[in-house]
Amino acid sequence: MIGIIAAMNVEMESFRSFIQDPISDTIAGISFVSGTIEGKEVVTAVSGVGKVAAAMCAQAMISTYHPDVIINTGVAGSLSSDLSIGSLAISTAVIQHDVDTSALGDPIGYLSDIKKIEIPADRNVSEHLIACAKVLGIRTMGGIIASGDQFIGSDEKKAFIQEHFHAIACEMEGGAVGQVCYQNRVPFCILRAISDSADSSSNMDYNAFIEMAASQSVRLLYAYIRA
Repeated sequence: MIGIIAAMNVEMESFRSFIQDPISDTIAGISFVSGTIEGKEVVTAVSGVGKVAAAMCAQAMISTYHPDVIINTGVAGSLSSDLSIGSLAISTAVIQHDVDTSALGDPIGYLSDIKKIEIPADRNVSEHLIACAKVLGIRTMGGIIASGDQFIGSDEKKAFIQEHFHAIACEMEGGAVGQVCYQNRVPFCILRAISDSADSSSNMDYNAFIEMAASQSVRLLYAYIRA
């Protein structure tokens, strides 16, 4: 079974139209829809925005549906000159840029419970997604995806995340999904379509391009499941 988590309806709605024999359920206020796509079992959920919502959703999905892999999909801001609006970022690892216990001597982003900064994504899933994107002709890049409970819309914050973590994209859920999956030993990957440039222009770009960017993620997910 493949688990798919998105933060917002705009990132999930069209993907759910592919599900055959859908079954809906609500757990902790989160809507789950399961069924099959091209003969493969899937379960989907719209978590809500932010790390707490994403972590709740991932744990509920794992505990209830026991997926073999979880893919967290949606949109993100670009932290790389090689990722323009509409292109795709695929995680090799995730970090949480807003975790900071540096006053205690830890490096920024250090997750003391699991003693890691970077949580590795599943290599096979990442490589499979990248291969499918190439077939579709969508510009794609693999790398670290940064998460935090902030919409990044300033040059200074963008530069901070780039400098400390060498991340290629930033968003608000993937790091939490990755940590929950890691601690439950469930393979995961984060897929993000670029909707903005994570700088002072990002609020305008995001509103203009979110639907187009989200459709790119849906195209890739469908191709991944069919492959």
